Amino acid sequence: MRGCTASRESALHERLMPSMTTPPMTLRQAKADEAGGLSHLHGRCFDEAWSADFIARVVGGPGGIALAAVDPDNGDPDGGDIGFAFVRVTADEAELLSIGVLPEWRDGGVGRLLVRAAIERARATGAVKIHLEVADDNHPARALYNAAGFRQVGRRPGYYDKTGADALTMALDLI
Repeated sequence: MRGCTASRESALHERLMPSMTTPPMTLRQAKADEAGGLSHLHGRCFDEAWSADFIARVVGGPGGIALAAVDPDNGDPDGGDIGFAFVRVTADEAELLSIGVLPEWRDGGVGRLLVRAAIERARATGAVKIHLEVADDNHPARALYNAAGFRQVGRRPGYYDKTGADALTMALDLI
């Protein structure tokens, strides 16, 4: 069985290899004990960072998955993480809880690779559907999710306290 897992990991790695339009990077599974660094990265991607404690509970809890995109050439002593995706799988459904890419790396395909990898990891755990929510006014994220096949399934008016923006709920069937 171990060889089968290695083959799946290898196949995922091959699909995520950079093309001519994507910067060189690798994806790795992050662990709960990296929550401090992941919280710092989250804070560099969003106005309000998730706490290290919260990220540790998400990543270390049942069905928690954290992926990190790494720039292998940046020489960062903290590991060179340039983006992340947090997913939680419960029974046969998954939720893409948060995805972020450092501002200087946006529009280069990093987000697309993270979304694809999150979908593949959720599918590999047996999820048949993946959900997410996104601010109605976050047009780049909405375009990313639409391109990945997600479709709007609902709206939560005034969901985001800070801006008053609606949250759109989106879903993708994985089977």
